[in-house]
Amino acid sequence: MSEPGFQVIARRWRPRRFDELVGQEHIVRTLRNALETKRMAHAYLFVGPRGTGKTTTARILAKALNCTGGPKADFAVDDPVCLSIEQGSCLDVVEIDAASNRSLEDAKRIRDECQFAPSSCPFKVFIIDEVHQLTKDAFNALLKTLEEPPPWVKFILATTESDKVLPTITSRCQRLEFHPIAEEVIAAQLARIVKADGVKADEHALTAIARLANGGMRDSQSILDQVISFSGKTVTEADVLSIYGLASAQQVTDLARAIATGDGRAILALCDAFHTEGRDLLRVLGDLQAKVRQASLDSVRQGGTSALLGAPLATEQLVRVLECLQAGEQGIRQGLSPRANFEVTLLKAIEQSRARSIDLLIKDIAAASAGLPREPGEKKINRYLVPPVNLFGGTPAPAPTFATAASAAPAPAVRREAPAPIVDVPIEDNPSYESSLPPIDVAGAEEEADQAAARSAFDFPVVELPVTKVAETGKSAFPGDPEFQAALAALPAGLAEKLRSTLGAEFTALRPVPAGKLRRPA
Repeated sequence: MSEPGFQVIARRWRPRRFDELVGQEHIVRTLRNALETKRMAHAYLFVGPRGTGKTTTARILAKALNCTGGPKADFAVDDPVCLSIEQGSCLDVVEIDAASNRSLEDAKRIRDECQFAPSSCPFKVFIIDEVHQLTKDAFNALLKTLEEPPPWVKFILATTESDKVLPTITSRCQRLEFHPIAEEVIAAQLARIVKADGVKADEHALTAIARLANGGMRDSQSILDQVISFSGKTVTEADVLSIYGLASAQQVTDLARAIATGDGRAILALCDAFHTEGRDLLRVLGDLQAKVRQASLDSVRQGGTSALLGAPLATEQLVRVLECLQAGEQGIRQGLSPRANFEVTLLKAIEQSRARSIDLLIKDIAAASAGLPREPGEKKINRYLVPPVNLFGGTPAPAPTFATAASAAPAPAVRREAPAPIVDVPIEDNPSYESSLPPIDVAGAEEEADQAAARSAFDFPVVELPVTKVAETGKSAFPGDPEFQAALAALPAGLAEKLRSTLGAEFTALRPVPAGKLRRPA
């Protein structure tokens, strides 16, 4: 049996003043300022998840309104009026559970009690918990009283489902939103509790309890009570995991890494471990979704890629993985084989992390081809003028002109012959190589004039190489040969790199071009 007078942690550590409220600083600030500036509303609607402090805040507000010398935000907890409100013996502070007092007659009773002045306090405060449980008739019976109550009446309505409260009721109240409390804040509060109670608990155990609470301080304190009953004065993470079927933080991290790296064997091994240890697969999936969500947000902040899961993944891939995990919840919850559905969901997530959408591929291709010509005769490539280079000696051939579409002047229409087909010559020296080469057409006279003007504008030096063994012997040279390296070094600075970055071109061979294969302009 429990000791006489024993109270659970949720009751012993219930906040008694505004300073003790945890995780709802915006609510505390609003009510404090209202009390200090004498701008208290006649009706408040407290909205938020369970266990976030709605009823507790309502009692603290009732104390602040009726304390000795009040209303004031800072009151003494040992004030007789405050103590009577805590104990539920104050006649002027009425707490009503709307789940069991929801009828029209109950609402009429509240309306009638509002007509009588408080007996010993400045205000008569009605705290209606779970107000959404009232019937529509009960809500309508309170409309007039909520809109224009007597000056000594204050209403505090609390609900977890604000969408079920009539809009006519909400419009007559000041609505205060209670947020789910962050896991870090819950874990810090639990650390203070176990220290005061003489219980040793490691940090990971308190973090696991905070994850289980889902933002509710009261839930976390109830869980801590149960874990202490199981473990005694020393609480470990293993105790919390075994009681509630949670996966450890390391297991969730390993699972996320296996998805990001496409390691199906590791996923199946972890699934076997979860089954052996009796883990709750839905909770594991929820923790995994939280991990993937963090990586998705990180990828957005980092410009499109995140490696938080153990391998670089794009935002699009992370979002698809998250959608796959969310879609698998229903099958795990209602399927005939939760384990099989869990494994299939994770294996599908691997496929989603590896796949790429058609839209993204089109975007990448469009970006890669942004500088290529789109229409015949259109010049879209951002190119530069290059000086003529004669690799075999003699008079250099006219330099080709490279210009952007914006800077190139429109040339007059000139009838040209169809371009000769490109012949792919093998790397090995071929005796019939020379005869297979198509004739090289040099630019026309009009284009040559433009080239000359451009050369004079940029004043590029002409680089001429002496006659090499390539020209003498008619043999080709390749990377590593002295003739090839000498010809490559004689090119203007930056030309090779520009051709590589713009067109993806590489110098792979140095070959002679017989003079008979050139057609000079007339």
